[in-house]
Amino acid sequence: MDSEVPEDKGQLARRTVLVAGGVAVTAVGVAGALTVNASAQEATTAPATSTGDTCYTLTSELVEGPYYIDADKIRRDVTEDQEGIPLTLDLKVIDADTCRPLRNAAVDIWHCNATGVYSGYEAGGGGGPAPTGAPSGTPTGTPTGGPPPGGGGGHQEPTDDDRFLRGTWHTDRHGQVTFKTVFPGWYQGRCVHIHVKVHVDGEWTDAGYEGGHTCHTGQLFFDEKSVLASAVLEPYVSNTATRTTLTEDGIYPQNGHEGGLLYLKYDRRRIARGVRARLTLGVAPDETNDGTGGGGPGGPGPSASPSASPSATTG
Repeated sequence: MDSEVPEDKGQLARRTVLVAGGVAVTAVGVAGALTVNASAQEATTAPATSTGDTCYTLTSELVEGPYYIDADKIRRDVTEDQEGIPLTLDLKVIDADTCRPLRNAAVDIWHCNATGVYSGYEAGGGGGPAPTGAPSGTPTGTPTGGPPPGGGGGHQEPTDDDRFLRGTWHTDRHGQVTFKTVFPGWYQGRCVHIHVKVHVDGEWTDAGYEGGHTCHTGQLFFDEKSVLASAVLEPYVSNTATRTTLTEDGIYPQNGHEGGLLYLKYDRRRIARGVRARLTLGVAPDETNDGTGGGGPGGPGPSASPSASPSATTG
């Protein structure tokens, strides 16, 4: 689960999270018996050997993407009315230098639904199928020289008020946070993934989370076996977008758990019952990494200037 990326000191960026709606109920565990997904990536569960004063290798910093909405849903259950395989996501956030858990950090997650659409962006396609009137033709290979299809260049303003599959919650004293959601789908140009941000040094108030800065922007990935198992079920089987595999993806840094590859647990014969995913995020809490510094494998460098309204580069 460890990773390695270049990071520099960044300035504080003020952000404010406002509560929209009420606090959601506690996430529940996945029903039914679960068995470990025996993928090669799960062979090693311990952190890599540390070097110097570092206790745990930093988790890769990746691009924010065009579909981020500054956390306006303070909740752990982000499912709303979305259909799909139940997914319980367990994240632990630690200081990579000391391995101490980060308590009361604000963690954002957001991802597309089973058919590849992001909430808030349905009118513009939102990562899903191309809108009517778009150029026709089937791509013959992985796009090069620019952001992948469905990603766009830079942050896009929301087109509607839907906020399904988005949420923010705080870590506990062990640095842990759990979200309840559904297994994501895919859209052209990207493999199956979940976006994540970690904010620190802010304050939880009656209005939500205020101040502080973003110390980590990453993406969480699923191995190919789990995606293939989900793809034969409804509503995923209705997703006609060309699927990019994990090894073909231009954002995933191809470095296993260091780059955000999740540990998964589910019943291979009954994946429809649910999946449990987990990962430890090793972050540099004193640095600013808001995901706006560029793309490519391994992710961007940190932001050098404060930003009250994060922008993005690719999905």
